[in-house]
Amino acid sequence: MRRVVRQSKFRHVFGQAVKNDQCYDDIRVSRVTWDSSFCAVNPRFVAIIIEASGGGAFLVLPLHKTGRIDKSYPTVCGHTGPVLDIDWCPHNDQVIASGSEDCTVMVWQIPENGLTLSLTEPVVILEGHSKRVGIVAWHPTARNVLLSAGENTNCE
Repeated sequence: MRRVVRQSKFRHVFGQAVKNDQCYDDIRVSRVTWDSSFCAVNPRFVAIIIEASGGGAFLVLPLHKTGRIDKSYPTVCGHTGPVLDIDWCPHNDQVIASGSEDCTVMVWQIPENGLTLSLTEPVVILEGHSKRVGIVAWHPTARNVLLSAGENTNCE
């Protein structure tokens, strides 16, 4: 009996790690247990949900700023509970939405050149959820349409 072994197209392909100066280093990513990627990227910025005392926060870094991130780097911090999800607006690279355990969704306007001071005042605060907000997502084609989904603990 003859066995046929399929040849892999990827047998001779090897990855190469990037250099340290092309990575983001020393970021305290959030340890909240939630089904989220804890980051969002657009053509200008990367946003990363971080561990923060006294509420929720996330970093907004220009894509060209790599290397070690200082602990005192400015953050976006306005939620009173941990941030669970973030999403960039597909129509405006300076607008990002965040959902949190504090049952609110906040929309933020990031300055043209990124953050130089911590941002604490959102453009809009959306309230109405009775449980934590775990998902925020912008509509891909309609402007100013944002979806938010909260947790439902009433399972039967």
